[in-house]
Amino acid sequence: MARANEENRRKPVTLSDVARAAGVSQATASRAINGSQRTVNEELRQRIFTAAEKLNYTANLSAQTVARGTSTTVALLVSDIADAYFSSMAASVMTAAEAAGLRVTIAVTERSVQREIELVRELRGQHARAIILAGSGYLDSDLTEPLVRELEMFEDMGGRVVLVSRMDLPFAGVDLDNLEGAKRLASALVRLGYQSFRVLGGERELVATRDRVAGFRAGLDGHGITLGDDRVIYSNFSWEGGFDAIQAMDDRVLADTGLIFAVNDEMALGALAGLRNRGMRVPGDVALAGFDDIRSLRNIVPTMTTVRVPIEEVGREAIARALEVGDGHQPRVVTAIVVLRESTPRLN
Repeated sequence: MARANEENRRKPVTLSDVARAAGVSQATASRAINGSQRTVNEELRQRIFTAAEKLNYTANLSAQTVARGTSTTVALLVSDIADAYFSSMAASVMTAAEAAGLRVTIAVTERSVQREIELVRELRGQHARAIILAGSGYLDSDLTEPLVRELEMFEDMGGRVVLVSRMDLPFAGVDLDNLEGAKRLASALVRLGYQSFRVLGGERELVATRDRVAGFRAGLDGHGITLGDDRVIYSNFSWEGGFDAIQAMDDRVLADTGLIFAVNDEMALGALAGLRNRGMRVPGDVALAGFDDIRSLRNIVPTMTTVRVPIEEVGREAIARALEVGDGHQPRVVTAIVVLRESTPRLN
């Protein structure tokens, strides 16, 4: 008898138990707890929730999804959560989602389109409210069409797709102003007196690399300065990529460089470490600039010139777009702001 009682205590409380304790049908208890659009009168609803609290009942999230037609979950897919930019992005999205009564789950794609496809397929089965796909897209990927098909099927099931910083796919998005931000940075640096530039460009196939390099080149063109292809060094879109690119540069190449622009701040920090490793001073021997304005820049000397992406605004816009109804794909542009600091002192 004691063993039977122990087994009964271990059994999870079910919705049937709650309905029985509240003196209502299981269907009525389900409508109250799982959030069905069919209303339950206030007196019954309070009785049901009181019974659920006494029994320590935990709602079945799958049942809630069926009752509501969709969940309150937003899935955020990022390239690398260890990257300071993406961790800040995740924090801003979670803050905005909390204010909207939503919950965020995070998955890492490792900059793999195949991984993105697999994750979207899983999320279709979980009936997520929305997918926010953050991080750069890829140029001419053979997997772009399969990814688009998966995302379209997700929207056909009632979900919503939002892109952040990748306007290469036909879905709603938040554009980080990559091209124009880099263009404004180049122009500001020329006005400070810089004439000789090199760019650390990340992987060639990334859309963000293309846009930021193209924007920087356009900004220099506007002042009559040509950035030749030989002055763009492509490497990994990371701290290690920036460090390795500097280590691989010939001494004569560095001596002929007045300023290095890295297309993201992680690369710029890696470049800073690489320059110091080679006995070079920033900005004494060469100036340095990045893009994103990640929080890590606050802790370095010299303070780093960069292009600030207002990440809190990005999070709010991404969640706002996730809650929209309709098929409009016109991206909302979050304006990037040039921030000049000690790493690029005025020369004239």
